Amino acid sequence: MRRTLFIVASFCLLLAMNLVLAGQAQAKDRIVFGGGPAGGTFQVVANAIQTYKPVKAIEGFTVKAQSSAGSVENLRKVNSGRSDFGVVYSGHVYLGRNGQMKNDPKKYQDVMAVSFLYGAPAQLVTRKGSGIKSVKDLVGKKVGVGNAGSGAFANCEMFFTHMGVWDKIERNAMGYNDAAAAFGNNQLDAFWLFTAFPSGAVIMAAQTNDIDLIDVDADATASGFYDKYPYFSKLSVPGGTYKGVEQTVPSFQDSALWVANKNVPDDVVYKLLSVIYTEEGLAHMRGQKKTFKAMSIAAGVDGVVTPLHPGAAKFWKEKGILK
Repeated sequence: MRRTLFIVASFCLLLAMNLVLAGQAQAKDRIVFGGGPAGGTFQVVANAIQTYKPVKAIEGFTVKAQSSAGSVENLRKVNSGRSDFGVVYSGHVYLGRNGQMKNDPKKYQDVMAVSFLYGAPAQLVTRKGSGIKSVKDLVGKKVGVGNAGSGAFANCEMFFTHMGVWDKIERNAMGYNDAAAAFGNNQLDAFWLFTAFPSGAVIMAAQTNDIDLIDVDADATASGFYDKYPYFSKLSVPGGTYKGVEQTVPSFQDSALWVANKNVPDDVVYKLLSVIYTEEGLAHMRGQKKTFKAMSIAAGVDGVVTPLHPGAAKFWKEKGILK
């Protein structure tokens, strides 16, 4: 009887240990990719990589897309290791690495660049006939400024503070789709986005209102914004991108980057890049959103002004992009 009990107990102990080890292995194999809020391109990036069949076929790990507030939250989560990968604006990677984030002197130095994804432009939506022609005309108005913790919110605060209007507007922190809905219900006079075009939220807003986009480049140029924040660059939203906005509207952009925690194994980064940056992989990305037409081998490290992850550096050197 004692021998039987001993055998049973040993078997149960062995089974329990195997279950624990299996659970640990499963946890280690789960690679978290931080995306963004609903209606934003960041989440499309994470979902597109998670659902790509050749990514699912890679042995040793699985990719799990996880929503987030956006760029700033992804910076913090990737730095802490709560996310393995994420989408973060190049400006936030730069500011975070150097301890220059607003009200946050911490240095986020465990976030490393993997690749350039696309240029993300500022888009400031208002109604035709509103009289709002400049950021300064927003004084006293109700404005959607992006999700708290997002890159849109942080860049809006930066730009509007630079323009002297941040504390003179009625700020509403909300995601893009929520802002478009509130705008459609006349609860907002304008809303700000920092995402690739065409944006689904702006398309939604244009279905219920006659919209205009504000020329934010004119304000940025006249105020010396580019001199103070040199990682921003000029671009324009082409006429016809949105219903009723036929003129080309000048703006500025930051680069959205794929980033990784420094402790993500080099081979994981290398394998994912090797699958995504193929003719088929890039076609898959473009099929999810036209914005990703900017992705290419040639543009692989565009907008990167901070250190690359070693796995990424190996990949881009083999492609001849890095010396």
